[in-house]
Amino acid sequence: MKRTGFIALLLVLTAVAFAQKGTKMDLWPNGAPNDNGDEKDKAELTVYLPDAKKATGRAVVCCPGGGYTHLAMDHEGHQWATFFNTKGIALIVVKYRMPHGDYKIPISDAEEAMKTVRRNAEQWHIDRNDVGIMGFSAGGHLASTIATHSKGEAAPNFQILFYPVITMDPSFTHKGSHDNFLGTKHSKKEMKKLEYEYSNDIQVNRTTPRAFIALSDDDRAVPAANGFNYYSELYRHDVPASIHIYPTGGHGWGYRESFTYHYNMIFELKAWLESF
Repeated sequence: MKRTGFIALLLVLTAVAFAQKGTKMDLWPNGAPNDNGDEKDKAELTVYLPDAKKATGRAVVCCPGGGYTHLAMDHEGHQWATFFNTKGIALIVVKYRMPHGDYKIPISDAEEAMKTVRRNAEQWHIDRNDVGIMGFSAGGHLASTIATHSKGEAAPNFQILFYPVITMDPSFTHKGSHDNFLGTKHSKKEMKKLEYEYSNDIQVNRTTPRAFIALSDDDRAVPAANGFNYYSELYRHDVPASIHIYPTGGHGWGYRESFTYHYNMIFELKAWLESF
């Protein structure tokens, strides 16, 4: 291995150990527009900015997963800070509120996170036209929802999805995410309409932003068909996309080094980020 390659590998291997402290902020300082019934469940952002001299202007808004019941804030959120910051990319981790059957709640939080980044673009050394969204599992569903539904200042320029829930089709969605996101009290007709609207593979069009998708073939929690069908629709609509399906790993590995293909994934994501 060449010396430069070896040094690059060491930087990746030690990334988590040198993660900087982020800055927390209330997402809705004047009060959130929707009430989920849990006054303790507050939406927040944790902002990790690279050194201003190294900032590329790129930013990633991160939505951790957890089946829309809780959030895996560390390995699907904060632990990614140094990976991005060492590349001059800002990371903004979203603690979005749980829907309890009201899908508008997490959507409004994720959209406001995107808008907040753009409102602070100059101060945070961010290019308003280079703000992406990243999500894991149910957070991948939220991220892909923003990528396929949101407009204007809330719309991302690119998307990064790890083992995402994509469809709300009961035959191969993640049932917990489906029920927690959409609720269970709709009429059959209403439910069919909502399932169609938030099956994000169906919502892809030619304006959907480019994507990086990574998942494991042996995922028993969220069938690999979710991510693969999304990729297929992106391909069909001429949207630049890259999909990486690892032989093993199951579900929920995030930034964990115990994931067998962790370093493969890191280098593949790095190469993708450098491709545009």
